[in-house]
Amino acid sequence: MLEVRNVSAAYGRIEAVRDVSLAVNQGEIVVMVGRNGAGKTTTLKTICGLLRPAQGHIFYEGKDITGLPSYEIARLGLNLIPEGRQIFADQTVWDNLNLGLNSRRLKGAEIQRKLDYCFNLFPRLKQRTKQLAGTLSGGEQQMLAVSRALMQGPRLLVLDEPSLGLAPIIVTEIMQAIWELRAAENITILLVEQMRYALQIADRAYVLKTGQVVWEGSGADALNSVEVEEAYLGKRKVINDPLSSN
Repeated sequence: MLEVRNVSAAYGRIEAVRDVSLAVNQGEIVVMVGRNGAGKTTTLKTICGLLRPAQGHIFYEGKDITGLPSYEIARLGLNLIPEGRQIFADQTVWDNLNLGLNSRRLKGAEIQRKLDYCFNLFPRLKQRTKQLAGTLSGGEQQMLAVSRALMQGPRLLVLDEPSLGLAPIIVTEIMQAIWELRAAENITILLVEQMRYALQIADRAYVLKTGQVVWEGSGADALNSVEVEEAYLGKRKVINDPLSSN
């Protein structure tokens, strides 16, 4: 579904990623991990058209999207939930959700179906539709960011560190929601995380270090790799896996 082929990207003269190649197959959850400064966010920005690659190519559903503007890529069904959520704090929850529809021409019944799905996924949002988004808790803001992206009708959803700054119990809820999106809505997921627990829901994983892919394999292999844990993820306690019974 997505192929990144030998992509390099830079900020001015500073090369942030170098010769990165990765692939995401339809229906997968693929997780990209690595320490701060490894190039994870830069890779996502390049995929989603927010940063033009210095070299290499990006293919989405067989189409070369290298260099396309971000709004055109979003209309193709490749949608990014950026690091830090970036919701519109001075707008209501409903206004934020409605903004997700701007690039779509949907009828009332389809809009209602999407709203119902978001509210079933995150019931707290339904209670706060008239509340200013900036007054929500961090976890609720992340739920809103995910729901706003879902209103766009993504086929490939790209998430940049959705756990950032959240309590472990909320992180578990967000990870459960990501799992359900793949299972119930057939949405393919590319997830960037710094922490080890994201590998619990991964079909496959890539590890980045100093702008390069240094390891790739299954999520299970990454969880069991001492090299990955100690060199790239750090020794962290694994959150109990809420998905193990699914």
